[in-house]
Amino acid sequence: MNTKLLSLALAGLVTGAAVAALMFQPPLQVGQSSDEKTSGKALVGGPFTLTDHTGKRVTDKDFLGRYMLVFFGFTNCPDICPSGLQVMSAALEKLGPKADDITPVFITIDAKRDTPEKLAAYVRSFHPRLIGLTGSEDEIAAAIKTYRVYAQKITDEKAPDQYSYDHAALFYVMGKDGHFVAPVPHSTNVSEVADALEKAIR
Repeated sequence: MNTKLLSLALAGLVTGAAVAALMFQPPLQVGQSSDEKTSGKALVGGPFTLTDHTGKRVTDKDFLGRYMLVFFGFTNCPDICPSGLQVMSAALEKLGPKADDITPVFITIDAKRDTPEKLAAYVRSFHPRLIGLTGSEDEIAAAIKTYRVYAQKITDEKAPDQYSYDHAALFYVMGKDGHFVAPVPHSTNVSEVADALEKAIR
């Protein structure tokens, strides 16, 4: 199996595990112990303070009143991120006017390399309304924790400055009130992603 196929296979496994965790594992509420029973919405997403690709500081409150379609990745990602963002862009175009109320957001997991300037050049390759978000390592770590994103840094022992990330390939649909609505698995099928988005925003 070549490297690209292996990375796609691993991404599929990670995505499946992430979806299962979001859909079937009851999340803990603040102040709740693990042996308590709970019901309600998944505890995914929440407050964040980051910097957009224009250099403007933004928070989760800046997106209230519209849906967010959030994807975590990094600009040096060789295949999963660019293919996912291309499919996402095509799915939004397929939805037509229904997508006007959805703000696509790309949050980097690579705080060190993904500056606002680098993100600005990157997001231009995809959807015209795509917003790139970055921040300090602590701010990115907080966002990753808030969204329960799987992201693992992989460092080359022979060249510590050369690193990559293993991460979940998953879209998060957030409601107009900022609450989590549904996960949309990474897919190369534009129609599948468009249909999942349409169901989520009904």
